Amino acid sequence: MTLTGSCFCGAVAYKIEGTLRNARSCHCSMCRKAFNGQASVFAQIDPDQFSWVAGEKLLTSYESTKGAGLQFCSLCGSTLCGTQNNKVIGVTLGCVDGDPEIALDMHIFVGSKASWEIIPEGVPQYEVWPPEME
Repeated sequence: MTLTGSCFCGAVAYKIEGTLRNARSCHCSMCRKAFNGQASVFAQIDPDQFSWVAGEKLLTSYESTKGAGLQFCSLCGSTLCGTQNNKVIGVTLGCVDGDPEIALDMHIFVGSKASWEIIPEGVPQYEVWPPEME
């Protein structure tokens, strides 16, 4: 399967020669600030299946914890992916073009969600990380 993605202004684009996995919505305060919303929605990828096809020089990186962070378009500000040790390990689902053919597996860090947010039922919720990710 080939997936593509791009930022809001279209200057940065990527492709994934593979599938997405472990889709999650993170409700921690860092993600609320980074994504300017109630949560982030992110899915993991195999780093070897990811490549930039346009605008890689326009990327700005932010390391939120040692070795891990985000990359976003320096023109429009779209957060495109998550990184670990300088490799893209996942993408934000909002920047995937078309149907990413994945459903949310979990809501994480719901213990620190915004007081005004109501999380829909039907998807497992975890106060922090689920046990298999700790």
